Amino acid sequence: MEVQKQDAGVATLELLRVWIVAVLVFGLLGTITELILLEHYEEPLQFVPLALIALAVVAVVWHLARRDATSLNALMILMGLFVIAGVVGSIAHFYGSAEFQLDLDPQMGTWELIDKVLRAKAPPLLAPGMMMVFGLLGLAYVFSDARYRGSFRFKASKE
Repeated sequence: MEVQKQDAGVATLELLRVWIVAVLVFGLLGTITELILLEHYEEPLQFVPLALIALAVVAVVWHLARRDATSLNALMILMGLFVIAGVVGSIAHFYGSAEFQLDLDPQMGTWELIDKVLRAKAPPLLAPGMMMVFGLLGLAYVFSDARYRGSFRFKASKE
């Protein structure tokens, strides 16, 4: 009976992993399409999400084809870079928007500037957050792999 429950749990987890990777790929393809349509390649820093997304799609395809530790580790590293890129991108969007707002009104106060930056449509302050979401989603996929699952179990202490 216990073995059947364990098998059902593993099957459920594997189904969830399929859904996670499908959502990840769908989101990556949608985002890269949007970035290209928005011409998000005018400055060198704007190539970072494009390059990371392209590399991630290649890494996912590689992993799905090989299912080896090397492809899984490459995916893990890329997803970590996604999280970092999301933070850096949000900072870059903040400074870009602040610079634009200060060009319009150099006498603007700090709180007024922050309010305008938070409400600005271009560049959208929270858009790079999608990179963080993709990174965390990809890391969830990586760490739900059987090779990592046992490493993160909390051991019950015997007192």
